[in-house]
Amino acid sequence: MYVGIDDTDSPDGMCTTYLCNVLLKKLKSEGYIIDGFPRLIRLNPFAPHKTRGNGGVSFKLPKEQFKTKSLDVLKKIILDEVEELAMFDCDNTNPGVVFYDGEITEEMENYAYRTLHEIISIKEAEDFANHIGAEIHKFKKGRGIIGSLAAMSCKLTDYTYELLAYRTPENRGTKRHIDYDSVVRMDRETDTFENIDGKYMAIEPNTPCPVLYGIRANDYHSLEKAREIVKLGEPVESYCIFLTNQHTDMHLARAENIANMKQYSSYIVDGIVKDKPYTIEGGHLFFTLMDDSGEIEAAAYEPTKNFRKIVAKLRPGDKIRLYGGIGKENTYNIEKFKVLKLNDVIYKNPVCPKCNKTMTSAGKNKGFKCKHCDYKIRNSNKIPHKIKRSLENGKFYETPVSARRHLAKPLVRMNLE
Repeated sequence: MYVGIDDTDSPDGMCTTYLCNVLLKKLKSEGYIIDGFPRLIRLNPFAPHKTRGNGGVSFKLPKEQFKTKSLDVLKKIILDEVEELAMFDCDNTNPGVVFYDGEITEEMENYAYRTLHEIISIKEAEDFANHIGAEIHKFKKGRGIIGSLAAMSCKLTDYTYELLAYRTPENRGTKRHIDYDSVVRMDRETDTFENIDGKYMAIEPNTPCPVLYGIRANDYHSLEKAREIVKLGEPVESYCIFLTNQHTDMHLARAENIANMKQYSSYIVDGIVKDKPYTIEGGHLFFTLMDDSGEIEAAAYEPTKNFRKIVAKLRPGDKIRLYGGIGKENTYNIEKFKVLKLNDVIYKNPVCPKCNKTMTSAGKNKGFKCKHCDYKIRNSNKIPHKIKRSLENGKFYETPVSARRHLAKPLVRMNLE
């Protein structure tokens, strides 16, 4: 028996993972058995109707227990908790709960994959749920059924774990009290990642949600050690470890070319830098990427901080591979890029062989002439000169931890030499 829940939070509070954590503890106290870790599945990061991180949760229960335990009681507990904890005051919060009795099929896995790359309508999700025989419960518009189905159906060929610590009710909405030095030590002594970025603690949310901190790792054993190291100045209500598709690049599809890319989708795409990157008011940096099929505006936005300085070093003619997606403004948001082939040549007018001065054009297709001694050459080709570039061929460059999307795979997970 699979249970999926989504769209219960809002920018002002709550977290679907917290609701799941509360549910799991209540179900266990009632004698229900949960199979394995609950799952946190992030969906399309460019979906226009997402609340915050666009993540749905799911968990599964061994079916044998329902010979003695009531399935109806289980469903009532779950639906009552959603009714009580979801942020119904927010217009954009439209919870959905899905119950599914059966094996996860390839058809369901394909549906989950689409939720990471396309925009799925509520009706389409409802029709699919009816098609596979799932039981759905919609609150308000019920948009959460889209992510609920995906959270239980998503096939994880790559995955990470996240340990989430939750605050006690009286502290929610106030400043979090996490000891920075202990986080530095935890980052150094455990197989975890995305913990700090200079003085910025990436484990600490900047929203009024119930989460105190979140620590990410490639294996769950590292998380227990990490939890013991982190020092806090406030009590913890509870902890929960989730199996997740975060930091896997699962949202990225390989684009055949620029012309085939669509808005609200994420891609890996190769192209040539067409123009010199430029910065507009507000600190956002832009340039045009082109290939034989067309071109697209690419951006490194202000929150990416020093990453913009790296992107600014690109020059026309550089061949690069971009990782990112296309948002509301139809601009490609860069998450990271790889230099495929730098344009490390500039072309200059020739030097006069007589007086060693730079020559000037004698007119279109008329060669060059020297203003100082009137020496002329008929060849109109400029002379190539190799220049030193601070970027390197074959190297990846990524946004800082503070600006990284949940799904973006950091370089520390990419097995790069």
